[in-house]
Parts: sequence; C-alpha cells; structure tokens
Amino acid sequence: MVDYRCFKNTDPPGLAEIWNESFVGRGAARLRHASVLERHVFAKPYFDSSSLIVAEEEGRLVGFVHAGFGPNQRETMLARGTGIICVLAVRPSHRNKGIGTQLLTLAEAHLKERGAQTIYAGALRPHNPFYFGIYGGSDAPGFLSSDQAAGPFLETHGYRAFETTLVYQRHLEQPINVPDGRFAGLRKRFDVRILPRIAVGSWWQECVLGLVEPVEFRLEEKLTGKAVARASAWEMESFSCTWNQPAVGLLNIEVRDDLRRQGLAKFLIAQLLRYLQDQYFGLCEVQASEHNQAAAKLFHSVGFTQVDVGRVFKK
Repeated sequence: MVDYRCFKNTDPPGLAEIWNESFVGRGAARLRHASVLERHVFAKPYFDSSSLIVAEEEGRLVGFVHAGFGPNQRETMLARGTGIICVLAVRPSHRNKGIGTQLLTLAEAHLKERGAQTIYAGALRPHNPFYFGIYGGSDAPGFLSSDQAAGPFLETHGYRAFETTLVYQRHLEQPINVPDGRFAGLRKRFDVRILPRIAVGSWWQECVLGLVEPVEFRLEEKLTGKAVARASAWEMESFSCTWNQPAVGLLNIEVRDDLRRQGLAKFLIAQLLRYLQDQYFGLCEVQASEHNQAAAKLFHSVGFTQVDVGRVFKK
C-alpha cells in the first residue's frame, strides 16, 4: 500500500535515489549525494515542507512531487496566485500504478488551497523557485523533451504546452572563429571587462541563484566607461560531473536598446567564448524562447547548435 505525506528531514537520501532513477535525460544532473538538494532546494528561504509531497511504500520512498509559487511583479515576495509544479518523479519500478497521478492531484490541491488561480507545470523564469542548477541546464526551461515521459503525462492530465524554450550548446574545443567585418570597428570603440557578481538583482533573483556565483562580461565604451552590453556566465558544476566535461552556462544577455543590430552582442559573445575556452571549459550552453528569432540567429552565428527543447505546461 502506498502512503502519501509531506516532506520530513530524513527524506533527502531517498529523494536523491528517486531523482537519479527517474531523471536520466541529458538535462538533469546526477546527484552524487543528498546535500546537493540542500543547496538548490531546501535552503531557499521560502521552502515549505508541506509543498513537497512524497509517496512511501513499506517505509521506502517511491515518488515525490514538489510544488511552489512564483514572485510578485516587483520580485520582492511570493505571489500565491501563480502555482508551479516544479518536479514530479516516480521510480521506474513503480510507474503505471497511479502514483504519479495521485501525487499531481495532491500538489494541485495544495496550490489551490493556498490561493493559486493559475497552475503551471515546469519552471521558467521568473516562475522558477527551485532546482536551478540541477535541472534544465543553463537556465530553467520547463520540462525538457529529452525527458520523454513528462509531456505525455501532463497532457493526459489536462495540461497543454504554454511556453517553449530552445536549448543551445557549443563545444569549446573547436576553434572560436567568428568572422564579422564590424568587429574591427567595435574593438576600437569598446572594451570587454570581466566583473565578479554583485548582488544587485531582486530578492527573488538572489534566492533563485542561491550559492551560484555568475561572472559578468561587460562591453563598455572606451570614452565614457558606460556599459552598452552584458552577459553573465556561471560554472555548471553539477552538470559538468554528469556530462564528463567542464560546462558553463550563459544568462542575461543584454544590449542597450539604441545600439542593437550593430553586432555588439555577437562581438561580446565571441570574446566571452574565447575567454571561456582559455579557462579550459569544454561546453557552453544558453537558452532562448522559440519566439526570439534574433537570439537564434545570434547563437547560430557563433557556433551554437540546438540540442533540446523545454516546455512549460498550463492547466
């Protein structure tokens, strides 16, 4: 008989076992020990043990689901009107027995009881309270297509694809050769600076990043010192162990509005990739919405290829 209950402090080793058995796709980090969950889940200031529901059979954990909430518009606190099914996992030996369905039902009820009017399945910024750094890759793209069971299971239970994110990667052992006639002029006008992360984001952004420490690459005007473009890079430690090569993720690629379509983003990313290559990283990953054609063109122009698709589902 399967019993369902809320999280207890003795559960992490069992949760790590379920994780490693259930998430075997390319976009999930293999957990070497349960303390990884402490860093990326339990240490969040808004973690609520009642939102993590486990399925237990004869004293052994066989599945779990974790629900959470997104932030308010200013990202200063939780907004309980939006609920997220962050993760749902069942051991392969216990699938097709209704356990996943019951876990999903309990999680939905939990969210509704606390005020959720909209429920999403899959984390996508800013609705990504947990698991950044161990699922999804360089950012939170929802549930990945490489986890083949997720989409069909959710669709069977009334969810429909709502947002789609494309996942791109570039191997850094290949030469960083990005020809562009604009680069010579850009080198004369701009410098690239590398800065340690400064905690200037919102409360929510700082909570999501947690112990992850991105480095900012900034393109600055030589005459004024003003920043005109920036991108952040973070070492994907857990994924590096899973992929057997040092990996780095890119976040928050921005160019000043009045300077777009002049090659600045391409120039910055090319310089960034060369720097990462010199630091002996073997793989770089970045993500973008399927509707962002400019980003797709940019990433292809500097040697990225699409490797996966993430989807957020809505009920």
